[in-house]
Amino acid sequence: MKAKICALALTAALTAPAQASIASLDLGNYQLTATYLLPQVTASEASAVTWNWDTDTLFVIGDEGDYVVEVDKQGNQLSKMNLFGFDDTEGLTYVGNNQFVIVEERLQNIYLFDYNANGAVGRSFLQSVSIGPTTSNIGLEGISYDPLNGGFVLVKEKVPQAVYSASVDFNTGSATVTELVARENLFSQLFGTLDLAEVQVLSTVPSLVGTSFQDHLLILSQETPLLLHTTRDGQVLGSFDLSAIGTDIEGLTIDSKGTLYLVGETPMLYVLTPTIAPVPEPETYAMLLAGLGLIGFMRRRSQR
Repeated sequence: MKAKICALALTAALTAPAQASIASLDLGNYQLTATYLLPQVTASEASAVTWNWDTDTLFVIGDEGDYVVEVDKQGNQLSKMNLFGFDDTEGLTYVGNNQFVIVEERLQNIYLFDYNANGAVGRSFLQSVSIGPTTSNIGLEGISYDPLNGGFVLVKEKVPQAVYSASVDFNTGSATVTELVARENLFSQLFGTLDLAEVQVLSTVPSLVGTSFQDHLLILSQETPLLLHTTRDGQVLGSFDLSAIGTDIEGLTIDSKGTLYLVGETPMLYVLTPTIAPVPEPETYAMLLAGLGLIGFMRRRSQR
């Protein structure tokens, strides 16, 4: 009887939710596992989402630039911050220490700010850096912070489509910008997609740091619609067709477990998870071995 009780306890422990990590990324192994409504007012026309690794929550911004809203992974609002003076916010990324960077599409500027729950901030009060000249509604669409070098990867929507690497100094308002993917002309479709809507570096996933995946990118096209896994020089390694999920998806982020979160203008939150289980953490292996040893001990004892 004691052996049965121990076995049941071990089973319960091992089947309880546990932290897990990914050792690689293959979009072919992903599937849509959940869809949630986002707050209708504060996340209206959601255009970007970023994962905050310090709080393990998501932050969403709409393209009208009225709010940044914090939500849990089921889309429930936790807090919000009012924004003033923004016109066309299309990108948002977390940089650590409660700080975020916002993209203004047409100005092609990026702005650094501290998140203050239930507070407010105006664009004119923020440190900013120009990534390119002012343009029409075809400018910067997405941004992702790279913790390995402290820089950013950005995408420009079209005419031309572009993937940029930017080394930025907000104190001096300066940036060094280079194009990562070569193009033939102004109208080149870098990945065969109609536009570029978002980018996510994989170096924000701790378990991928130190692997070849740390330098890879996820690139989203809203108009095609398609999610791509690429190298930084533009080699496509995999893809995920989003046409059956939504045609208004503009935002993308990834958490420490490799779960992908996408947002659409509806506003909706879409969750994609790997169909192949992630690699358990060392603590999970230790618990498994200890549990198996305990069951063996109890069985031997019951046979005496």
